[in-house]
Amino acid sequence: MSRSWERKVSKNMSQLNKQRKKQGQAILGTTNTSTSDGDVFKGRKYVLPIILLALAVLYALLGLATVDAGTGSKTMNYIGVSLYILLALMIFLRKPYLKVGRSTVSTFKFNRERKLTASEISKIRILQGSVVIENKARGGNWVFSRLINRYDTKAMGERLEQFAKVNNIPVEHE
Repeated sequence: MSRSWERKVSKNMSQLNKQRKKQGQAILGTTNTSTSDGDVFKGRKYVLPIILLALAVLYALLGLATVDAGTGSKTMNYIGVSLYILLALMIFLRKPYLKVGRSTVSTFKFNRERKLTASEISKIRILQGSVVIENKARGGNWVFSRLINRYDTKAMGERLEQFAKVNNIPVEHE
């Protein structure tokens, strides 16, 4: 279906659902986890925030030792430690994601959203506990791991299999 036709269908479906809701009938065509752009799988970063918190504790201990010796500034030590804690909190709260659309996949890498179209993907490998999307040209492979970023790799793998079947991309299971 073309995108304009898809927009018309969704517009008509929403109008029909409004009428059905007023009449007390069931709503048609609902999807549970997909958005208009596609399915979104969110994870959680926790490894880097733990490392940053450990560094903050280390710098706090070192700062206390140098302040007692009379060679350091107490306020600069507090500012540095608090900034490490703030950075760890910011990284922890910003959730990584994989968005699977009709012909593209996208994720947030290096402070901006990166997209791969189906023609740029060479193959998809579904491993136990991780999913790897191998691209043909630019950059490295995209690895989504349950261990590192707490993704639901089972559901992600099932959705990427559907994506690969629609776009004729080879899938490897290991």
